[in-house]
Amino acid sequence: MSEPKNNLFLKALRGETVSRPPVWMMRQAGRYLPEFMEIKEKYDFFTRCRTPELASEITVQPIRRFGMDAAILFSDILVVPQAMNIEVEMKPGVGPWLPNPIRKASDLDSVIIPDITDSLGYVMDAIRMTTEKLANEIPLIGFAGSPWTLLCYCVQGQGSKNFDKAKELCFTQPEVAHTLLQKITDTTILYLKEKVKAGVNAVQLFDSWGGMLSPADYQTFSWNYMQQIIDALKDETHVIAFGKGCWFALDQMAQSGASALGVDWTCSPETARRLTGGKITLQGNFDPTRLFSPPEDIKRMVTQMIDAFGKDNYIVNLGHGILPNIPVAHAGAFVEAVKTYRASS
Repeated sequence: MSEPKNNLFLKALRGETVSRPPVWMMRQAGRYLPEFMEIKEKYDFFTRCRTPELASEITVQPIRRFGMDAAILFSDILVVPQAMNIEVEMKPGVGPWLPNPIRKASDLDSVIIPDITDSLGYVMDAIRMTTEKLANEIPLIGFAGSPWTLLCYCVQGQGSKNFDKAKELCFTQPEVAHTLLQKITDTTILYLKEKVKAGVNAVQLFDSWGGMLSPADYQTFSWNYMQQIIDALKDETHVIAFGKGCWFALDQMAQSGASALGVDWTCSPETARRLTGGKITLQGNFDPTRLFSPPEDIKRMVTQMIDAFGKDNYIVNLGHGILPNIPVAHAGAFVEAVKTYRASS
């Protein structure tokens, strides 16, 4: 596979010197764009995920509008539990809903490690269709949820402020938790390897709920499994590891073999650089809610953020996914600030 014409993102992942850092936004394919809302009105959530024509169209919409330096495939982390024979619905006003949460050992009997091409072939079709649309102009990112984050939904049965039921299972029936975590890990490795074969240029692991755990529990129930995935993929592609609220593990993540680490907005660029030893590529960490600020403030703050991280070994991004009600012009100001960046002397 030849390198995309705009290879800033891949250069940053390799730690090469760049003229300016690359930029993309978590959840850039979606809910803040009027053209996405038009599709949303016609098709339900998982239909959009499972229909390659729709998923690829949604993936390239923000690229047409803003020209980010990387596209991220429109999909969802919960397609993995679905493929493992765990029922997942998307309920309007509620979000993810799992009618049969896993709460005891016998609940694992029906949970499988699937044949990826059979159960998730539609994702690979979407990747192939998207790479065709991107025409090798920019790289494409594939992603998966971390095993811990997926366990949170599988056990809790829905979103939560504290995922108390998920943590309770880990602390009262650890063998059930570890069996589920390993099954998710094995499935995720197979899934991401297929994505690489289908044509993605890098993959990102989203540990959205890692910050729910204490540092010791994080090692046991999250990081050990993320490390398995990184080990299995790092020789085949670039892996970005992102743990929201997991600044306490950044020093260890920096030793993992990942190409880059995501940082959320609660950790300053200076602290993130210090914790990671100053070498590894970092990605982030603009507060998504800050995109409500006036565009001129966004531009100023983005410039300050790049100055603080340094233009090399850095990928500009948000500290979590873009919010649905962000004005489109403000998202544009964020991207434009990076594209016009000049280091302040």
